[in-house]
Amino acid sequence: MDATGWDERYAASELVWSLGPNQFVADQVADLPPGRALDLAAGEGRNALWLAARGWTVTALDFSTVGVDKGRELAADRGVEVTWVVADATEWRDEAAFDLVVVCYLQLAQEPLAAALDNAAASLAPGGTLLVLAHDADNLERGHGGPPDPALLPDVTQVLRALEPHGLAMASAGQVERHVETDDGPRTAIDLLVRAVRPG
Repeated sequence: MDATGWDERYAASELVWSLGPNQFVADQVADLPPGRALDLAAGEGRNALWLAARGWTVTALDFSTVGVDKGRELAADRGVEVTWVVADATEWRDEAAFDLVVVCYLQLAQEPLAAALDNAAASLAPGGTLLVLAHDADNLERGHGGPPDPALLPDVTQVLRALEPHGLAMASAGQVERHVETDDGPRTAIDLLVRAVRPG
């Protein structure tokens, strides 16, 4: 889906995503001291807002103007400061600037995803942490939700291959299960989670 499609989706409802942070983002970031954070492909800013409330200096980037505008309004309502940027994650980078970069459910085909992950890794400061979370390729057959197109469902190997040129230290890389409540009862989604650190 392009930026126009996401603009239409964000405009069609009050909130597409929940107000709270992703559970894995919250868990993985809990042990990090606040610093400068980049939420790449931030959508309406659920993770960016949570980080800002915890004392992080946050830049939230998304190519949907409507999503960014909604995030800006939510930040104002909550009284937190976030720098909002309308840009394409496959093209934008800020070299070695951030102590934390979060890439959460940026479901792209292999080449654009590799470009976005390259930009994410390049934006890490020495000692900085990169957190990548996505609907895993196995989710199509074994999990719930996410894109129905297998081309938009990476596996851990694909993510690690994209990050390899940056020489990051891998803290964790694998699948995680996420429990989802639906109208038909509880379901399980299969996600991938990669946490890496730029050597300081």
